[in-house]
Amino acid sequence: MTAQRRSYESGHKPKCLVIVDDTAEWDRAVYYASRWAMRVGGGVVMLRIIELEEQNQQWLGVADIMRAEAQEDADAALDRAAGRANGIAAITPERVIREGDPTEQILDVIDKDVDIAMLVLAANPGPEGPGPIIALIANVAGSFPIPVTVVPGDLSDDDIDALS
Repeated sequence: MTAQRRSYESGHKPKCLVIVDDTAEWDRAVYYASRWAMRVGGGVVMLRIIELEEQNQQWLGVADIMRAEAQEDADAALDRAAGRANGIAAITPERVIREGDPTEQILDVIDKDVDIAMLVLAANPGPEGPGPIIALIANVAGSFPIPVTVVPGDLSDDDIDALS
């Protein structure tokens, strides 16, 4: 059970959580979330999840190098996404980098920030399916602690502007 949401109480402001991953459509989620935040006077929390394979003890040096590289990649991805959000809505999003299972990390970030009122994801419009995070969230959607907004990946900026 997650903490009670406090997004709209005095001293708080609503935030939406956006996952910045390696999919082509992450930009659609960032665009929608940034427009929403600008419209409601809220904020955006951008989450990058690093999934590392379990490493054998004898390869710890390699694991450390891989972890450092993954951290650099995560910072670069969040830099791009934060720059995009700032360009869209003149906001500076919060940035969070986590390691581990995506569902667990998403739920933990939501639990630790009582101002997060919505998760925004973008769906891949192609035949390969909506994307890995949406597939994971779909399995727990009925018990998810906050609303999930799924932005179609083929919406244009103008389309999203009209909706947000």
